[in-house]
Amino acid sequence: MSTRVRYAVDGPVARLTLDSPHNRNALSAELVEQLHQRLTDAVADPEVRAVVLDHTGGTFCAGADLGQAAGGDAEQALRANAVQMARLLRRILELRVPVIAAVDGHARAGGLGLIGACDIVVAGPASTFALTEVRIGVAPSIISLTLLPKITARAASRYFVTGERFGPAEAVQMGLVTVAADDVDAAVAALTDAIAKGSPQGLAAAKALTTASILRGFDEHADELARQTVELFSSAEAREGMRAFLEKRPPRWQHL
Repeated sequence: MSTRVRYAVDGPVARLTLDSPHNRNALSAELVEQLHQRLTDAVADPEVRAVVLDHTGGTFCAGADLGQAAGGDAEQALRANAVQMARLLRRILELRVPVIAAVDGHARAGGLGLIGACDIVVAGPASTFALTEVRIGVAPSIISLTLLPKITARAASRYFVTGERFGPAEAVQMGLVTVAADDVDAAVAALTDAIAKGSPQGLAAAKALTTASILRGFDEHADELARQTVELFSSAEAREGMRAFLEKRPPRWQHL
């Protein structure tokens, strides 16, 4: 299996780098599986106090791998993918150390779900964000579990339905991003230096206070949203939307 997530440790910081340029760091089954493993590696190291999730190339994460999603997967496979995505987001939330997303590129759809699950988000000047699911006939179902608790209701009402692109300043204003920085590396280094002064017990307990209510939302809604994801991706409308996207043409909704 090719490496989709690179892993390195520098003192108290474990760095997980999304490195799947052929599909713009899309959330393929392989990338999600490797993210799980790298998170396991990080928490197994007693010296690690923080995890940084960053990326190679101009895209942080393009969201779902539409090549896989449009490939005729059976309903059972679609459900497995939805459950796996929910499990990944929950894993980030439950991790005993803070997770910082270092973004200086494009984030789309499920990529925003990853960002929402992280404790702190630093966005550079090249960052752009968009929830584009509605444009292919689906919705930000699973990722709403991490986004709705973080962003303002007005922002959700707008960007969930328009698919518009927005930048770091807007992302900070709505609560998706913590810090907009010209120098992402310097901003992340300052944050990890501060975090490294905390004790393992203190960091774990303090983080848990901030994620408890979000995790309760997982317990209450994750199964229902996984079912919704399967229904939407299995629909004729979504199949047309994904084909249109992959073929770089406008979708023909009126023909369904």
